[in-house]
Amino acid sequence: MRQGELADRALARVIDGIPQRERAFAQELTYGVLRMRGRIDHRLSQVVTRPLREIEADALDALRIGAYQLLDLNGIPPYAAVSESVELVKPRGSGVAGFVNGVLKGLQRARDLRFPSLERDPAGYLTTWGSHPRWLVERWLKHYGAEGAAALVEADNRRPELCIQPLTMSAADAVATLAAEGLAADVLDAPTGGIRLTHGDVAHALRLVPGIVQDPAARLVTRYVEPDPGDVVLDLCAAPGGKALGLAQQAAYVAAADLSFARLGRVRENFARLRDQDVQVNGGLVVADARRPPFRRADIVFIDAPCTGTGTLRRHPDGRWRLQPADLKTLVELQREILSEAVPLVPVGGLLVYATCSLEPEENELQMEWLRKMDPRFEPAPPASFPVQLDRRGQLRVLPHEHGFDGAFAARLRRVR
Repeated sequence: MRQGELADRALARVIDGIPQRERAFAQELTYGVLRMRGRIDHRLSQVVTRPLREIEADALDALRIGAYQLLDLNGIPPYAAVSESVELVKPRGSGVAGFVNGVLKGLQRARDLRFPSLERDPAGYLTTWGSHPRWLVERWLKHYGAEGAAALVEADNRRPELCIQPLTMSAADAVATLAAEGLAADVLDAPTGGIRLTHGDVAHALRLVPGIVQDPAARLVTRYVEPDPGDVVLDLCAAPGGKALGLAQQAAYVAAADLSFARLGRVRENFARLRDQDVQVNGGLVVADARRPPFRRADIVFIDAPCTGTGTLRRHPDGRWRLQPADLKTLVELQREILSEAVPLVPVGGLLVYATCSLEPEENELQMEWLRKMDPRFEPAPPASFPVQLDRRGQLRVLPHEHGFDGAFAARLRRVR
């Protein structure tokens, strides 16, 4: 992961083939340390006599893993947390091993670890106890105020639920089907017809209940597109494919395009799995660059744009540390390039639907203001009815701390001339 590999992909590669119980512990340890890294580092900085940035990377990783087990993970004996962390760095030499042992034992004895106050220093508190990078915290304090930013950070630090969107049965029937086979699930409160898997293997669940793993926010975006049964949809940034599969249940045909052949592999696997389960999937795959789309016009052009992903940081906690302020500007420029190339594909009367999983105005509302200024032929065209409140322009805006699931944005525009 230090080399930039995404946490979920790196972890899947490492734990492949190990027993389920060990796999679950590895997942908890990996995601827990990533989620709480800011809090862990603040604690460590109070018992280490040098800046953390000067500590060798392997030693710092071992310290974070040990500190998480000592202070945030219930059920782990302190001696085990310390000794296992020391074992991780023994190949680096006795000096490194002794250093890790000493720091963790000092952390175990510490009784006066201090954190900034939310009332007096909200940015300091949300950066350390809240475990988010300061630049992002300062943005959210500006947009949501101290109370809203604190609620958002708290939502990010909750373990994400595993949600399944059934495609051939109701949520209640899906829960009953899983229960009959010893798997536990319940119906989500979100108005999406989804379920929450609380016990059991997800692959087994999907064999019993044809569907897709999908957060309610993503499902709401799919519903927001609202294609007519005869529509042809171009999904220009389709991978990993959950929204394309959802749209393929509603439209006459979905062309699911993505620049990455490898990422389209996941879409292809899901298309094939569902077709094997006799689910109608009206679509096909195309390897294509959204900045140079090789398509003619279509009834709906859907852009699930590359973005900062700040609405999904509870699900991808490594994202908060990988993302840098300069990335926002780069992604805004990329989004505008894709939008500019998508506009000619929309006929008069057709729809352009733009979506992100970002919370940042520059990627969402401000992009739509830029588009309407660039091309006034496009006007807001929200769905006639929708199960959650839209903003004054008819745009979908989902916030983790208000809705209880991932963040998302979507705007639906019609070309009027």
